[in-house]
Amino acid sequence: MRILFLDLDTLRPDHLGCYGYHRNTSPNIDSIAGEGVVFDNYYTPNAPCLPSRAALVSGKFGIISGTINHGGEAADMDKQGSDRSFRSEIGTESLFCMLREAGFRTVSISPFAERHSAFWFSAGLNEMYNTGKGGMESAEEVTPVVMDWLQRNAKDDNWFLHINYWDPHGPYRAPDDFGNPFKDEPLPEWLTEDVLKAQENKTGPHSMLDIHMYDADPWPDYPDYPGSISGMDGARIMMDGYDTGIRYMDGHIGGIINLLKESGVWEDTAVIVTSDHGENMGELGIWGEHATADTITPKIPMIIKWPGKMKGTRDAGLHYNLDLGPTLAELLGRNAMPSWQGRSYAGAVESGEDSGRSELILEQCAHVCQRSVRFDEWLYIRTYHDGYHLFPKEMLFNVKEDPHELKDLAKDKPDVCREAVWRLQNWHDEMMALRSDSKDPLWSVMHEGGPFHARGFMKKYLDRLRETGRVSGIEELVRRHPKEMK
Repeated sequence: MRILFLDLDTLRPDHLGCYGYHRNTSPNIDSIAGEGVVFDNYYTPNAPCLPSRAALVSGKFGIISGTINHGGEAADMDKQGSDRSFRSEIGTESLFCMLREAGFRTVSISPFAERHSAFWFSAGLNEMYNTGKGGMESAEEVTPVVMDWLQRNAKDDNWFLHINYWDPHGPYRAPDDFGNPFKDEPLPEWLTEDVLKAQENKTGPHSMLDIHMYDADPWPDYPDYPGSISGMDGARIMMDGYDTGIRYMDGHIGGIINLLKESGVWEDTAVIVTSDHGENMGELGIWGEHATADTITPKIPMIIKWPGKMKGTRDAGLHYNLDLGPTLAELLGRNAMPSWQGRSYAGAVESGEDSGRSELILEQCAHVCQRSVRFDEWLYIRTYHDGYHLFPKEMLFNVKEDPHELKDLAKDKPDVCREAVWRLQNWHDEMMALRSDSKDPLWSVMHEGGPFHARGFMKKYLDRLRETGRVSGIEELVRRHPKEMK
């Protein structure tokens, strides 16, 4: 048994052909999808990068592990305390620990642990290859490490290989000689002149005039990731840059597939294709960033090709990335780890069984502080810290009719909002009952001054708004964030 785990950073599913995208971004990923199960409603409970992979490998919600931010106290896992044994819980019960106990040689090719000082990510790994640029690697710098390992080990049995590509992550940086395969192809239909017009005066990092978070200063080395967007031509630069990154990465994945086929092991190799989070590309007025708890940032692809199991099928159930550990354990005939909070969906892989959840609770505390409820056709977002975006306290979207979140229905559907709050509160009560203390990590972030990427920038950003003529939101920003004015 061999397992190839393709961890493709910042990859939103609806920009892949197998999820219905009109551009040919992913022929090799699509070919994997044709041999396995595609999960249509798969989310990380905690976005973005660091909290998402913490949920994946620990099997815990961020409110339990403590890891929900990119800095401050909540960027680390909570200390285990007096019940910590010779090895910590993450050191014995991580996803990789389970796989190693199942007899796999566990290997990771990724800079992630060093990028975020998340050294717990290495728990359970036999081999770790740090590609060395902290997420700024392009595929041509990762693939040689992958190919070298596979050329030496592909025919061996019982290996698990985690490969981390970063090309869809900003700043978009496919090599110049790769060109732009989408320069003559239409943009997504939802992105219109009227949509852009409505965003022109929006405040907040990664808005149309502040792509580089709090300014529009040019980055000469990254022309596909401009400092600001002006009209449809500017939107095209961003969209083409992102899609080109996906297509470039996909070509390297094709090389891996070919090597495994040439080695005679492709048919017997399980393949998992997923991501840590998506990327807002105009949704909620945010461009080129993974900054919210909506259905764009937390929603991720999940494709599982498993030898002898379902092939060419789709699953519509609601799932978390922390459900992967119990799923793999069941597929391998193992028990889930005691500390895991996930729920196996192995039945979807084995027989097409519906094993989805009735609701998902989603969270973002690195760019904003938000918790959301995804149920039925609804996404309810509750904002605690707006990250300078001036989001209302409550937002509600019908994501089946409005997947790009253009019409906020909160004022029109108070009954749905009340149901969502009830679901959120029930989940919160259940989670807090599991903690050994009364501390909610979200409120630790709030009391530190807010999410890491929106902390200490207020005065600078107000100057930016004045410089660009967007003065209408200044008074409300000052009212909402008085501590940052001191």
